[in-house]
Formats: sequence, structure tokens, C-alpha cells
Amino acid sequence: MNQHQLTVHIQRLPHGKGLDSPHYASTHAAGADLRAAIDEEMVLQSGEHALIPTGFAMALPAGYEAQVRPRSGLALKHGISVLNSPGTIDADYRGEVGVILINHGKHPFHIQHGDRIAQMIIAPVRQADWKEVETLDTTERGAGGFGSSGKC
Repeated sequence: MNQHQLTVHIQRLPHGKGLDSPHYASTHAAGADLRAAIDEEMVLQSGEHALIPTGFAMALPAGYEAQVRPRSGLALKHGISVLNSPGTIDADYRGEVGVILINHGKHPFHIQHGDRIAQMIIAPVRQADWKEVETLDTTERGAGGFGSSGKC
């Protein structure tokens, strides 16, 4: 293990037996691939969404979260995304990791057992100490939002 690695314990669930653990597809990949742990093919119709099980639960170390994100190839080629992107998994959650997929494409999307459906990033978390004040400091942007900084 090098300085950039973190150990995350996973528990394989019965319907996920035989599937790869979350896996990095290349040496410098940021996201680990997640696979569908389903008994039979699922079809997501255009505009439809569903919770797809991954067949494992995990114990993240305190101070970390997992972010579930879309796979770029599925988004580009099929219009498939993660509905609550990025989905956050807290360090104290011990249930099965699930992925809420949505089909934004025009055609039905077929999902088979073992298909790569999303990617997961492990990231450090800092909790804020919220402090209520009478006024905030000023900035050049101020309260402008939702496109106020322009297009270019």
C-alpha cells in the first residue's frame, strides 16, 4: 500500500457472489467501477429510474465519504446517469451500496448481472463549525448567482 491508498472493508452479499470488488480500471483512475448485482436482466425505459444493487456493503473509515458518480461512457453513448449525482455514502452507513440510475436517452437500456454501472470515489470529509453572524464579508461577486458571472 502506498501513501495514496486507504483500506476500506467490504462485505460481499449473497447476490453479489462472484462479482469483482470495486475496481480501478487503470493505474491513475480516480473512480472504482461498481457492478450490477441483479438476478435477471433489467431494462430501463427512456425517462425511467431504478435502484440497482451492487452486492456489497462497506465500512468507510471515519472522516471519509464515498461519492457515486456516472460512468462517462454510459452517459455519452446511452444517456445513462446517476440520478442523485454524486450520491453520497456516509462513513457510518453499513447497508448495501446501491446506485440510482436514470435513462435520459431515447432508447431502452439493458442491464445485466456484472455490468459496470457507475464509479465510486472515496474522499475526505470536513464537518463545518457553523457560526451565525449579523453580516458577511463583501466580495466582488456579492450575492449574484445562477449565471451572474457571465458566459465567457
